[in-house]
Amino acid sequence: RAGTRQFAERGAAKAPLWTEAARRRLCSTMSQGGSRYQHQEGAQKGDRSLNPIVYLDISIGNEPSGRLMIELRADLVPRAAENFRSLCTGEHPKHKDGTAMHFKGTMFHRIVKDSLCQGGDLSQGDGTWSASVFRDNADCLFADENFILRHTGPGVLSMANSGPDTNGSQFYLSFVETAWMDEHHVVFGCVCNQDSLTVLYDIERQGSQSGRPRQPVVIADSGQLYP
Repeated sequence: RAGTRQFAERGAAKAPLWTEAARRRLCSTMSQGGSRYQHQEGAQKGDRSLNPIVYLDISIGNEPSGRLMIELRADLVPRAAENFRSLCTGEHPKHKDGTAMHFKGTMFHRIVKDSLCQGGDLSQGDGTWSASVFRDNADCLFADENFILRHTGPGVLSMANSGPDTNGSQFYLSFVETAWMDEHHVVFGCVCNQDSLTVLYDIERQGSQSGRPRQPVVIADSGQLYP
């Protein structure tokens, strides 16, 4: 954590172009247990060769900060991964209330230093709205798939919810290990390079103990890099 923090303080580097060769190198390193971004032992059992790599371009106070690149664990948590991927691309029709199902232009409404940040309220921007791309029920929420992956450290992506089986569009990204969330929030991805961690810590610096951001932290653009 300390070493990562020191790296982050040097400022965000421009995110490199994501290539197929780079993706293969990353997956190879992670499957061998050599990456600082891996989840716990035993979580590497799925075929990760076709896991989506998505991005969130972040602006802080109307200034570009950098790009979060995230591997979605479709090999282990396919519905949560597909929901998030679709919200990154914006390919689904609008919600029944007219809300665009797209992360682009939305904000991180809650940023807690030394803990996590929360985003994905596509409508109100305050954490009161959440819906998935699925139509399982009237609220467009879906069930918890499993709790195989854990909140093991910085950069872990998991579902925000209001109780069991209430997954929608809201999500968490952790700044530290948040083990108290295990068995309560489905983990389905993690950031996948150091530049992304740098951007994540830029986000954390806008946080407070209350969770209220010091400046607006906005997803200026989002999409899919691979496949």
